[in-house]
Amino acid sequence: MAPLDERLAQAAQVAQHSHIRVTDIEAALGSRYTADTLASLKKRFPATRFVWLMGADNLRQIDRWERWTRIFELVPIAVFARPAYSLAALGSLAARRFARYRMFPGAARRLASAPPPAWVFFATRLDPLSATAIRVRRRRSVFAPRARH
Repeated sequence: MAPLDERLAQAAQVAQHSHIRVTDIEAALGSRYTADTLASLKKRFPATRFVWLMGADNLRQIDRWERWTRIFELVPIAVFARPAYSLAALGSLAARRFARYRMFPGAARRLASAPPPAWVFFATRLDPLSATAIRVRRRRSVFAPRARH
């Protein structure tokens, strides 16, 4: 996993929506597990509607995470397709266990308002690069000399 400051910079670069705010609160909370972080955030910001975003690679193995079912109980979840993981993710223990709470992408506009557990799977355009390769590509494009016109 990339260092926190790098992940924050990347998140800020892609979070171009007024309802998304990128912060380093995770470091301030000092929590080790996602379930603890989400519980703390919900307690600290009770009026905020959170949605957990993750790739299909994480859905495939989330059952190995500490208190993973608690994550589904705390917030709605948006899962994005990843090359070579999507089929396994949709057949994973988590997908089967929470199958009746799955929303279809057409209903995703209501995901943030849906009471947990609720989740949606987005079959997005897939980039075959790994997360590490994507970070390297972005880093190179940020530091590449710009053409003068």
